[in-house]
Amino acid sequence: MPHSALPPTSRTSFRRRLDHVGIGLAGLCAVHCLVTLVAVSALGFGGALGGHFLLDENIHRIGLLLALVVGGVAIGWGLLRHRRMLPFLVATTGLALMTWALVIPHGANELLLTLVGVTLVSAGHLLNIRAAR
Repeated sequence: MPHSALPPTSRTSFRRRLDHVGIGLAGLCAVHCLVTLVAVSALGFGGALGGHFLLDENIHRIGLLLALVVGGVAIGWGLLRHRRMLPFLVATTGLALMTWALVIPHGANELLLTLVGVTLVSAGHLLNIRAAR
């Protein structure tokens, strides 16, 4: 069925599901960051296989790519529908912080940027859901 042939409620529920996926991805990212912090600092897994896996840059790149795609579609679609800039501005600020965290060395600054970023992305998705009602 072509996109334009879908009833408005189907398009809305799909967009809403994308917002929920975005919130879930942000939550997984935050859990990953906190587990990595505990595993590397408190448990000393930095040099072990688990530490290398948790710190693998590809995990961060793939996570950011997923966040950009899901956020871009859901938040962009929401903006076109409800014309409210706040969800877009909040989410893009969060995505920018997550991107910045990817280019700096691992450490406290990266963790802080990522956690603030995923919190803002989640807030942007929540605002997008509320604005579409």
